[in-house]
Amino acid sequence: MGLVSSLSNAVSGLRTSQDSISILSRNIANSGTPGYHRQSLNIVDHSSINSTYARTAGVERAFNQSLQTYYNRQVSDTSMSNVTGNYLSKLQGYLGKPGDAGSLDTMFGSFRNSLQALATSPDDYSTRANVVAEAQAMARQLNSLSTSIQQLRQETETRISNDVSEVNAMLISLNEVNNRMLDLGMTDTARAQLYDQRDRLVASVAEVIDVQAEYRADGTVALMTRSGVGLLDNGFSTFKFTTAGALSATSQTNVDSSQSKVGKLTLTTPSGLTIDLVQQGVLQGGELAGLVNLRDKILVEAQNQLDEIAAGMAAIFSTITTPGTAADDGAGATGLSADISHLKPGNDILLNYSVNGSAQRVRIVNSSNGEDFVDASGQRVISVDFGDPPNAPAVAAALQTELPGLAITSPSAGVLRVLDDGAGGRRDVTALTTRGTATGTQQGELAMALFVDQGNSAFTDNLDTDPPQIVGFASRISVNPAVISDNRLLVQFDIDQTLGDASRPEYILNQLGSMSFVSGSTPAANAGRHQLNGTVEQLIEQVLNYQGTTIGSALRAQSNRQLTLDTITTQMESEYGVNLDEEMARLTELQSAYAANARVVSVVKELLDTLFAST
Repeated sequence: MGLVSSLSNAVSGLRTSQDSISILSRNIANSGTPGYHRQSLNIVDHSSINSTYARTAGVERAFNQSLQTYYNRQVSDTSMSNVTGNYLSKLQGYLGKPGDAGSLDTMFGSFRNSLQALATSPDDYSTRANVVAEAQAMARQLNSLSTSIQQLRQETETRISNDVSEVNAMLISLNEVNNRMLDLGMTDTARAQLYDQRDRLVASVAEVIDVQAEYRADGTVALMTRSGVGLLDNGFSTFKFTTAGALSATSQTNVDSSQSKVGKLTLTTPSGLTIDLVQQGVLQGGELAGLVNLRDKILVEAQNQLDEIAAGMAAIFSTITTPGTAADDGAGATGLSADISHLKPGNDILLNYSVNGSAQRVRIVNSSNGEDFVDASGQRVISVDFGDPPNAPAVAAALQTELPGLAITSPSAGVLRVLDDGAGGRRDVTALTTRGTATGTQQGELAMALFVDQGNSAFTDNLDTDPPQIVGFASRISVNPAVISDNRLLVQFDIDQTLGDASRPEYILNQLGSMSFVSGSTPAANAGRHQLNGTVEQLIEQVLNYQGTTIGSALRAQSNRQLTLDTITTQMESEYGVNLDEEMARLTELQSAYAANARVVSVVKELLDTLFAST
């Protein structure tokens, strides 16, 4: 090998060592920078006619596409679990745990005890005052819990709005990165830094919405949701959130977007197509999906359950339960008849009969919604429009169509009669009970309107209003001001009634133990909901257990997701991160190589100097 070849080889070695040291210095300087991917210099051997020497072939950046794809998916799932777990932790703080002071079950137990004391000492002022105080405490607690839930829902709307602004900005930045990637004159170092920026932005988008990333050979990236909606590819999509303003318990989503009373989240593609992300079920992960699920389902379910408890409490006091009286047609058919003239929208009739000894239960609701379904307790629910005032013949005709095996008629004004199919028949009528609503306190009825709706109106569970009366009732329930002013009304069901009569307290206690409630008034309202079934005390127990289980599951899922993400992050740090010990060892090698090449250059110089001097 000649001196010139040796010099050329040494200079190439110096150059590659210097470039490697520059890359190594960058790695060490960014060892703690989030999202930085370790870089290395590609060095290849180049052979010519007279020599073989090293040359650089660009900067290589540590990257594992499979790992990156898995990481992006886990970021979305973890973000969704985190926002769900955080909000449900707040909800748990509001609800409390069973048996805690201030929890619904503890407060209801205290309320029940005060009613039992009232039945024992109805003429004692302090006992009656305690009942009123306990009733007010229950109403205020339901109001407070409802307010807290709606505040959480309002927070989700605010965060959705913020997320939309952030994800739009990130998509714009990613689009700019894609455009810069197409610059073929960019240095390898600048391109590697751009790759880091690209991956950080993709991960940030994944935190907000679930994404699938397609990493292309030219360094650009295309994004779409898991459901296949494009976010970035030859242009970027734009998110838009139209807020609905302040949310209340009656502000709920609807399959008909024109009827929805919550904020609207849409996506407009570069081609101009607008998609409703919520109505079309696009969201499958990321913080947006978690926030929408909280706003429209999880927190709404919690509010619905509070409404069911509030409705049950009102019904215990105000329901006028009247058993039917024996009836027959004189030809062998027997059954029962009941006065339905006092029944208001939302009131009902309970009909029990048997077919060949098999018990059948039917609840006939005064409603025009036309529903006919079986509730969570196995009871058939039929909606019939009674009219105002109730039209007994029309009701009888409607029921005869629904229950053809029975003889249902209206023998006189306001009276409904249900008979079996005669002696020796297959059917027997066993019970016919009407359940009306007391709208006052001294109407000669043992039932009373202790708990009232907004404007001191009676709660009848009217299904024909928009929305149904039960929706948001927990936020509106209050104690009748007349009872607060005169607690004697807890005992005196008539004007001249003695205070020593415990009939009304005993009636209410009997209702407390015997009245059973089933949540959900229509199949549509029941869809996807946890069905409650039982007395008010059982409803409260079921709600606390359900929420406790749901919250516990969400917190466990949050922990598991975070653990998985941490594991993936550790693996990425191992593959992408900078190991200072390895880098320092490599630096020592490069320094030795640099010194060796420098020595060769020095020797060649000395030889050339000697050669030129001798000539």
